[in-house]
Amino acid sequence: MPKILTAQQIEQFHEEGFISPIDVMSEDEATGYLHRFELAETEYPDHLNARNRNNPHLGFTCFDELAHHPVILDAVEDLLGSSFSLWGSVLFAKEPQTQHFVSWHQDATYMGLQPQNFLTPWIALTPSNLKNGCMTMLPGTHRNGVLKHDETFAEDNILTRGQNIPDLNLDSAIDLILRPGQMSIHHALTIHSSQPNRSSKRRIGYALQSFVSSGCAQTIGENLWLPARGTCEHPNKTELARPQSNMDPKAVEQRRLANDNWADILYRGADKVRAY
Repeated sequence: MPKILTAQQIEQFHEEGFISPIDVMSEDEATGYLHRFELAETEYPDHLNARNRNNPHLGFTCFDELAHHPVILDAVEDLLGSSFSLWGSVLFAKEPQTQHFVSWHQDATYMGLQPQNFLTPWIALTPSNLKNGCMTMLPGTHRNGVLKHDETFAEDNILTRGQNIPDLNLDSAIDLILRPGQMSIHHALTIHSSQPNRSSKRRIGYALQSFVSSGCAQTIGENLWLPARGTCEHPNKTELARPQSNMDPKAVEQRRLANDNWADILYRGADKVRAY
């Protein structure tokens, strides 16, 4: 019996490749996490700036708590089963009145994980809407395997390689509008994008990218995982640990190792490498 998702939501995930919206917490609670991020951003600017927002859950307690929020983990369990781990996380902070965007892509393309049946919760810490560049999904595209991506390395593209799937039919695209404290969940193969933030305030979301079930293997790079629930058997795994406090020395080193590993994985075979 599902812990939190309805049968309809579970069916939607399997048929369309995403679920949205899902209530995780109140707006006040989400604002509390936002304020903790902003405080950490002020205190440790070099560790949470625009080019250093990968895997903050390994170094900051507010993001670690979000990664282990019981509602999020219950929803993931309803889709993946009782044993799963967290591969990584990304903080997306789109500044107001900027041109930064995310092109049409599939998460699984460069992650080197097999099988590709993992998923990503995306939690809104501020409103996420049409004006500030919410995510947009193409329903059912998770059933088509990995498609060809053009590597543009476009300056305003937030993605590592500026990767983009060309010549898509966008007639069925669905915008995922979220209030603070809500989340969406999407399949690793679901094609999605987001537009620039044309509002006067930051748009901040936190992606737990991704939760993977037992048996999922890292085919390139080091096999680093943070246990989430149950007992996962990942071949040749190295288990990561939760931070005890913001930027404690072990957490700093662990996050550095994870980010270096990500760079090796995500840029493997690329013509150029960027700072994120």
